[in-house]
Amino acid sequence: MQLQDHERIDQLYAEDIQIIQSSNVFSFSLDAVLLANFPNIPKRGTIVDLCAGNGAVGLFVSRRTNAHIYQVELQEKLADMAQRSIELNHLEEQMTVFQIDLKDSLSKIKHNSVDLLLCNPPYFKNVPTGIKNPNPHLAIARHELHTNLEEVLEMSARLLKTNGRLALVHRPDRFLDILNTMQKYRLAPKRVQFVYPKEGKEANILLIEAIKDGKTDGFKVAPPIITYDEHGEYTPIFKEMLYGQ
Repeated sequence: MQLQDHERIDQLYAEDIQIIQSSNVFSFSLDAVLLANFPNIPKRGTIVDLCAGNGAVGLFVSRRTNAHIYQVELQEKLADMAQRSIELNHLEEQMTVFQIDLKDSLSKIKHNSVDLLLCNPPYFKNVPTGIKNPNPHLAIARHELHTNLEEVLEMSARLLKTNGRLALVHRPDRFLDILNTMQKYRLAPKRVQFVYPKEGKEANILLIEAIKDGKTDGFKVAPPIITYDEHGEYTPIFKEMLYGQ
């Protein structure tokens, strides 16, 4: 596998997956690992990784399913990294990358066909006063420059089959916005989990799962996840996600 300038190959040992990364363009964060471990992964059917970046989330779930995984990524460099990581792990028959705007997803993936949709979208609203990363690749990944929460949830609803599930990772300060917008697009929130950097700190990551056309009752709050212990080491649950048992 030929690497471009500033690229490297990292490994998620828990899933025995190698992934091409670049600090100059994009590297997966703990958010991707959390999202990949949050929902139950269907054994077959169709999975979509929306806002796929360098493909981390789709790659991480690939070992636990026979479903076909479609990855949708706007940026050409990131889509290329994702494709080469698929080849690196010999997953060409299971995974497909589409380098397109997510608004064009229906040109590649059938309406009402997806069993599970995973999404790690841009977190920050595009406001004139907001400070954006000078690196355009990182700015697009982190800020709502080319898409926004409403577009992500609307497209998710159009792609998902009835009773299909959406799993989203986001920031806690967008929680109410997420709930309101999900319900607008017939996505019934079913489960939420908050992630805390340390004991006694405020949550900094939100995981939320919804069902298309699901009933509005039965909402659950999962136990909290703590990232680091008092010594600054990963907690056991995080070690298992990263390195396996």
